[in-house]
Amino acid sequence: MTQRKDYLAANAGKRAPMPGFVLIVRRRDDADATMRIGITVSKKVGNAVIRNRMKRRFRALVRDVLPVAGVPGADHVLIGRASGIERDYAALKAELAKALAKVQR
Repeated sequence: MTQRKDYLAANAGKRAPMPGFVLIVRRRDDADATMRIGITVSKKVGNAVIRNRMKRRFRALVRDVLPVAGVPGADHVLIGRASGIERDYAALKAELAKALAKVQR
């Protein structure tokens, strides 16, 4: 997702807060079954180097987990938290799978 209006629309979706991030999922209700992803990390988390590192880790997580456990035809937004910087990749991966399962219920 690249446009602000998409992020604002996704904000009305279901939330799944986790220690390293917050996942928001909103079904688009259109005929397109593609899953869109949006990643945001605010300046509260750290400087540009840290924020970009978190975004790279989130992109890798999405590539691993979303094709298997994602919601088809929905927008997925990952919002980074400060505690997500030091978290292990395996822990983040497990949390993302748990958050996706929580949102699909």
